[in-house]
Amino acid sequence: MFSRLTRNRTRLADDVYEQILSAILSGEIVPGERLIQENIASQIDVSRTPVREAFLRLEREGVLETAGRGGFQIRNITEQEIQELYLAREAVEGFAAKLLAGALSQEQVQNIEAAVRSEISLNSTHKEEHFHANRNIHRTIVAQTGNGILLDMFDSIWNRGISIRSFSAYRIPDDTDNREQHLELLDQIKLGPTVEAENAMVAHIREGLHNHVRWLHDERH
Repeated sequence: MFSRLTRNRTRLADDVYEQILSAILSGEIVPGERLIQENIASQIDVSRTPVREAFLRLEREGVLETAGRGGFQIRNITEQEIQELYLAREAVEGFAAKLLAGALSQEQVQNIEAAVRSEISLNSTHKEEHFHANRNIHRTIVAQTGNGILLDMFDSIWNRGISIRSFSAYRIPDDTDNREQHLELLDQIKLGPTVEAENAMVAHIREGLHNHVRWLHDERH
């Protein structure tokens, strides 16, 4: 499940954190499975300290919860939490689409389209790769606004463990998946006007919310 880390890395806790997130996304770690510091430290060949730091960070972000005697497990997230996450996304990404509507330069269009094409060409069964490809598209759109605060808000939302945890229910393949929809969204932002571009982004995010609620419901039943 985990791979050894080289000793020349300066932030082992960050590397452990990324490996645990990857394992959650891929389904190698499942809800209810108890995670023990000593076991993971042995697999990765590090001391318990960076594993403990990674566990505590994941607990703060809402991914893990304590499971007795120093262990942790994946925390079950509620539908209300997912609703709140997507509502925050609507505010940030919808506003970004509004700012960009009808005002994209050729370079900005190329930046977004490159991210979209990268996802369209993705042929992988690894959920974490799909998560990062999808995140990259939306982050690239927000980045084109040139507003650093808006981009920080985007990162804060997407880096929360709840978004990682909800995406772990993503189906691969999924018969409702339409990767061309991001190109359609880009066209709407290119053309404007502002209200239509904002509405298109919000509708896209709400479709994602509907899918995630459905996937999580199926996962739990």
